Amino acid sequence: MCCQEITEPCATASRNTCRVAASSISSNLGEGLLRRLWRARPQAGAWRLVSYIESPVDGSPKRSPLGEEPQGIIMYTPDGYMSAQLMRPGRRKFAPEEFVEEAAGYIAYSGPFYVDEEKQTLVHSVDVSLFPGWLGQTQARLGRIEGDLLHLTTATPINSGGAKVMASLTWKRAERHD
Repeated sequence: MCCQEITEPCATASRNTCRVAASSISSNLGEGLLRRLWRARPQAGAWRLVSYIESPVDGSPKRSPLGEEPQGIIMYTPDGYMSAQLMRPGRRKFAPEEFVEEAAGYIAYSGPFYVDEEKQTLVHSVDVSLFPGWLGQTQARLGRIEGDLLHLTTATPINSGGAKVMASLTWKRAERHD
């Protein structure tokens, strides 16, 4: 999520131990989300960003940090990796010295993903990122699939734009390009 500070690592010492058998996962995250996603990996492939909304925990109005029609793709591979690229549409071409200002409209990170059974979350581990402060951290998500939509929400409030927010993203399955 935009300007996120992740402070909680995966519940176990080793990322590999965060993997759990799909049969042992509860369905608290929606009708069998984790069972459906991680047993057969139907989430594998690409999903296009439909919306990105932040809800400040102090009750302030909701906001769309990447605009009303954000662009992005999140991909999950069958072998347990993910990659997310999100951006504000209409970004202009910019000179190298303008990078800091323009980077605020772009989010990029990738790495393995796991299920944290104890916390009932999907965990994105950050191996590479546009934001160096995210490297080595984890990002916990709650989620569900409804038809061709994937809904992901931060598991706990995050810092974004100077406020504590809960971020909700909706992704639509991308068309296949064989």
